[in-house]
Amino acid sequence: MLRTVLIYGVLLALAAIALQWLEYLTWARVHTGQIYVALIAAAFLGLGVWVGARAFRPHVASGPFEPNAQALAALGITPREYQVLALLAAGGSNKEIARRLKVSPDTVKTHASNLYQKLEAPRRTSAVSRARELGLIA
Repeated sequence: MLRTVLIYGVLLALAAIALQWLEYLTWARVHTGQIYVALIAAAFLGLGVWVGARAFRPHVASGPFEPNAQALAALGITPREYQVLALLAAGGSNKEIARRLKVSPDTVKTHASNLYQKLEAPRRTSAVSRARELGLIA
């Protein structure tokens, strides 16, 4: 009895597989163009993800950060202005920077104003962004 059930079960499974295969062949013949387009789209998607991952991988510095000395010299940024720029990039307020550098807040404002002018930036965030682009700060 068990042998008969197993034989019928295997025959029914093979028949179901055969019907599914025939349905797939029919579907593949009818929708050939869509299948090719889907395969090409999947290939380009994979290629795009791979290229994007390689192109936009964060650059890992091999050693400590070295500011772009040529850009510093070309822009005429003084060592004290550079200190102010680094503290601006760290998110310090004028009072915090003044306290840290042991100068008055007006002096910090003057240095920041000079930096905005030298970096051609209208405000603090654009000055920091421009300094990062030029490799002045990390």
